[in-house]
Formats: sequence, structure tokens, C-alpha cells
Amino acid sequence: MHLSSVNWRARLVVTTLALGSFFSPITIRAGETALDRYVKKPDATYAWKVLSTVKAAGTTQFVVELISQTWLAPKEVDRPVWKHWLVITKPDNATAKTAFLFIGGGGNGGNPPTGANARTLAIAKATGGVTAELKMVPNQTLEFFGDGVKRNEDDLIGFTWDYFLKTGNETWPARLPMVKSAVRAMDCLQELLASEQGGGLKIDKFVVSGGSKRGWTTWCTAAVDPRVEAIIPAVIDVLNVRESMRHHLWAYGFFTHSVGDYMRHNIMQRMDDPKLEKLYEIEDPWYYRDRLTMPKYIVNSAGDQFFCPDSSQFYFDGLLGEKHLRYVPNSDHSLRDSDATEGLAAFYQTVIAKKARPQYSWSFEKDGSIRVSCTSKPKEVKLWQANNPKARDFRLEKIGKAYTSTLLSDQGQGVFVGKVEKPPEGWTAFFVEMTFDAGVTFPLKMTSGVRIVPETLPFRTEDPAKGKLEVQPRR
Repeated sequence: MHLSSVNWRARLVVTTLALGSFFSPITIRAGETALDRYVKKPDATYAWKVLSTVKAAGTTQFVVELISQTWLAPKEVDRPVWKHWLVITKPDNATAKTAFLFIGGGGNGGNPPTGANARTLAIAKATGGVTAELKMVPNQTLEFFGDGVKRNEDDLIGFTWDYFLKTGNETWPARLPMVKSAVRAMDCLQELLASEQGGGLKIDKFVVSGGSKRGWTTWCTAAVDPRVEAIIPAVIDVLNVRESMRHHLWAYGFFTHSVGDYMRHNIMQRMDDPKLEKLYEIEDPWYYRDRLTMPKYIVNSAGDQFFCPDSSQFYFDGLLGEKHLRYVPNSDHSLRDSDATEGLAAFYQTVIAKKARPQYSWSFEKDGSIRVSCTSKPKEVKLWQANNPKARDFRLEKIGKAYTSTLLSDQGQGVFVGKVEKPPEGWTAFFVEMTFDAGVTFPLKMTSGVRIVPETLPFRTEDPAKGKLEVQPRR
């Protein structure tokens, strides 16, 4: 049994009652993909220079201007050369040969940072390991074909997906340059820290993290670069994209406003188009799962406005190797005001300190409960639950901080059982959270997947091709 693996048979029995067979009939494609070809293609544009060096808080911080690549031609995009800020934080006592890389966002055109941000500095100080943040992934805003539209984030990605679907040009999906920028950031960090200016520290491996589309980029970076020792993808609860987003529609009866850019680019409506399957073969981490065997700490929001909280059912059981899941209660896609950063630090520290991570398993039982069996003794185990009497909708923006917790007792031999009653109205979401002392600076929290009762989908017959976008009330 893999660490934190789930009881597949029990999960299958209870979940198929409501959803049918949720794993799509696809195979792992281990051969070379467009992503592989793009990342390994030589690019003489790659360059970097140190803009400033800051010594503060027991660290040396390097602010670097990184040119990661040239993507597309000037006639296709107004900024083909991708530039980034890369801020590297090296604790004075750093000796570990594994660094932490956080893939971040932001737009081009501003002034360079003056030093490390609070998150990566806190992780460096807590762990004693090197940390880095790569900014401007993707480069944005971008204008395509001189159309006068400055695009960023999902609008940018959606445009490139649509162009790929129309033309079949495999260099166009924006995930490709996003991943290559992370690969080049690792190159740069290794080169700088190995130099006299960087103190002669040899970095061999990386723990890579990022949130949302940068979380997606985290998965894909790990799929193409063997230097990635472990990953912490955050708030990208959408592996096995087609099945996940079909479930999204069947749960809500519409596509939420958060995915509106993909509706506007006619992506959701083409869910069953074979051309979209070709895109997923390039981009969806689900297709690379034979490569993604490194330790994985998957951090999701239980109130995410993009994804249903029970979306892990479409991928978690199919992941190979060591894997851990965490749903953060009373949070949204931003994970704002949560302890998620402490979790990132704790997991990274277990990697560089070569600490064993907690061992446990969980399963959805036939009686409607969640059963957790802990080989490693937890400090605390909680059952989190939230009810929505009106809809199968647990977005923070809809129900607020509705999740409440109760402590669970050990029923013997490290077994904990969480169960809720079927609500008289609406639906109840629940999951079990385990807090472990892993021998590092911060506690390490893991959870089961989220279970929702009753196990029904109110819009099971909705056709994605005719799917509607959520109507937002006027403010």
C-alpha cells in the first residue's frame, strides 16, 4: 500500500452509486509529448543577471532578472521574450542540496522586488533550506495577433487553448512556456548558488510548489524534469480535467463564474471534442501519472470557487507513489487567512531533513462514513463538516465559513471514523483531518477526500455542449 493510499474498493462501491464509473477510459501515455519537445528544445534567449543582493534576517537574498525563453513569433504575440523576477533566499546556515521553488504570478512591467516575500522568507527561516520565488508565470499581459486585447491569467490560457484546438499547433498552449520558465528558474538557481557569488552551494534537487494555474505548472514541471524530488501543488483540484469539469456542471447546473474565461473561449462547450483530448494529452497531469511517482502533498481548498470539493475522487486513487491530500476548511481559492504556508514549510522540511512522513490510509465506507487508519500516531484528528440546505455548493463565497469541527477519538489501533447524518435539506460535505508531529518546525496536516451526502448530483443530465455560465448578481 502506498503511503496515504485509499481503499480503492470501498471508494468504488459507494461513489459509483451516484456518479457511475468516474475514471475515463484513457491510458497513460508515457511517450514523448509536445510538452517534452518544447521544454528540451534549445533556446539561446536564456540568460540571467543578479540585480541586487540583500543580507537580512540571517539570509542572503538574490534578486535576479531571468530571461527564460522566446515563445512564438513577434507577429503572433507582442512579447515573445519571457522575462521574470527570480528571488532566491539562501539562509546563512544552508547546507541542504534540495531547494524549494515557488512558482508565482504577477504581471510584467513593474519594478523588481527589493527582496524575498514573506512566504518564501518564512519557509527559508523555518527550514534552513534555500527557497526561491519565480514571478510572472505566465508573462502577462499578452496581446495576440495585434487584436488590441491585453490578456492575462485564464483569458490568456483560454485563448491559447482555443487557438490550439483550431490549428493543432502544438507550441501554442501557454502551459508549455509556463513549465519551461520553471525549468529555467531551476537552471538559474543552480548556476548562481554554485558560483563564487552564490557561495559555492551545490543544489541537486527541488521541491516545487505553486497555486492555481501555477499549481498545474508544478505538476507538469515534475513530469518533465528529473530534478524535482517532491511537489506541493495547491488549489488545482482538477486533474482528469474532462471528468472533473463534467462533475462541476452536474453538481451546479452551470459553470461557475470563476471559469468564465474558458466558457468565453468555448472550451467547456467542447468537452467531448476529440481535439480537446489531444490538448489534455499535452497538459493534463493525469496523462503523466506514470512519471509523477515522487512524494506529493496536494493542498486544496474546501471552499474553492473553481472546483467542487469532492474533485479528488477523479484522480487521487490513480496517482502512483507517495501521496498526501489536504483540504483546507473555511478557505477559498486564495487560501487566504489559512495555515497553508506552514504546511508547505513542514512538508519541504521533511524532505530536506529526510524525515519520514506520516503513514495512514483512508476509505469511504459503505455505511456512509470515512474511515482513517493511522500507522503514525496523530496529535489530533477532526471531523469537518458544512451543510448547504439549498444547493450542492460549498464555495466560501456562497456559504461563508460554514465548516465546523469536532474531535474524533481513536477507536483502537489508530482507527478513526467520521460520519454525518443525511441532512433533512440540501447536502452536507465532510472530511477527516489528521494533524501530525513530523519532527519539524510546524505540524503537518493531512486529510481524507471530501465526501458529500446525499450522494446525488442534482443536474446529472446536463449536456456540457449546452452548458450555461453562472449569472452573477449585480453589485
